[in-house]
Amino acid sequence: MSSAQSTVREEAFGVLTEAALERSRGRLGVPQPQRNPPHNYEVTWDAARHFAYGYGDDNPLYCEPEYAAGTRWGRLLAPPTFLYTMGEDAAPRPDAETKALLKGDPFAGLGSYQAVMEFEWWRPLALGDRCRVLQAQVGVVEKKSSFGGRTAHVTNDFLYTDGQGRMHAVRRGTWINAERHTSKKRAKEQLEQTPYTPEQLAEIDAAYAAETRRGSEPRYWEDVRVGDELQPRAKGPLTTTDVVVWHLGWGMQLTPPGAFRIQYDTRRKAPGLYPANALNAPDTVQRLHWEPQRAQELGLPTSYDYGGMRETWLVHAITDWMGDDAWLWKLRCEHRKFNYLGDTTWVRGRVVGKQEIDGRHEAHLEVWCENQRGQTTTPGTAVVLLPTRRAPRVSLPEPPAADLDGMVRHELRRHRVAG
Repeated sequence: MSSAQSTVREEAFGVLTEAALERSRGRLGVPQPQRNPPHNYEVTWDAARHFAYGYGDDNPLYCEPEYAAGTRWGRLLAPPTFLYTMGEDAAPRPDAETKALLKGDPFAGLGSYQAVMEFEWWRPLALGDRCRVLQAQVGVVEKKSSFGGRTAHVTNDFLYTDGQGRMHAVRRGTWINAERHTSKKRAKEQLEQTPYTPEQLAEIDAAYAAETRRGSEPRYWEDVRVGDELQPRAKGPLTTTDVVVWHLGWGMQLTPPGAFRIQYDTRRKAPGLYPANALNAPDTVQRLHWEPQRAQELGLPTSYDYGGMRETWLVHAITDWMGDDAWLWKLRCEHRKFNYLGDTTWVRGRVVGKQEIDGRHEAHLEVWCENQRGQTTTPGTAVVLLPTRRAPRVSLPEPPAADLDGMVRHELRRHRVAG
């Protein structure tokens, strides 16, 4: 029996044990093969447009090849978080020992919540590009929860290269794995929703009508002032239709693609992905995002959005503000509250700092998502590189390492220092 298999027997379902933590630590830096093929193998006009439309963005830089050809980029770009839909697996084929190490979830039975997502982008994905992704766990830290239980904060990196093998971006996600009694206390959130008044709907429509985009007019670093506000973006009231349209561009992410017989083939291999619905028919675990009954079965008041949606909404507000000639370098955000069907999110931001360093002209932003009840659901920060009048062409930032292996080593060191 391998050490990984014996460790599994020591783990207690729903309880955070030392054995589970040790098994998780054993995965640090180990490439994890992707379970599903990417939604998009290549950046196409249609794929970029469908993704952008799915979050309410008709920016011609992402949607109109003729317009994009006249920008500094020379061709259509994919929106920054389009990387969610991309990535052919770059992990090597695992040997028997690695398969045993990666088998199962060390924290099975614990509640799992996406807490933090960070991005760094070093170069764009453009029309015709393909993409590879390498996933590796780079951190696990035990912490006490606010309810007194034990939690494990697990950070996974998704490292992306473009079609020429150059580093495109990193997506760092931290998930909190909480003991069962902690999860139950967290799930007791009460929700009171009332129909929108005509006046409230008119306010939302007015925000849609007022949206402007910087576009081809450069936003020069010299003109930016600390305290400048980004024009708010309204996203809502969130409907089931919005979630469906989002999935058209984003794909399914968790559940493998396909329906009917194709879904049957998947279900035979992973039946847990398809719990029975009210008619005893197997259906995707993801349906809690559009089926209130399923969400309520899991202790939530109703269905809710995805973290990736709000991350993309933040990007929308930033890219509209910065214009075509700037570069969104970094985004970090925390998902602190659910955003339920029926909620309206107001995406807001302001400039909190600016600096010139190593030839870069940085604008530092505070950004956040706020619901109609005045609650901040997702606070975040961002760094934008802006053109200047004497240097109107922004230089793209360099990644910390030139290839995937080097990036994994860098990310492990980075997490140890941060921890």
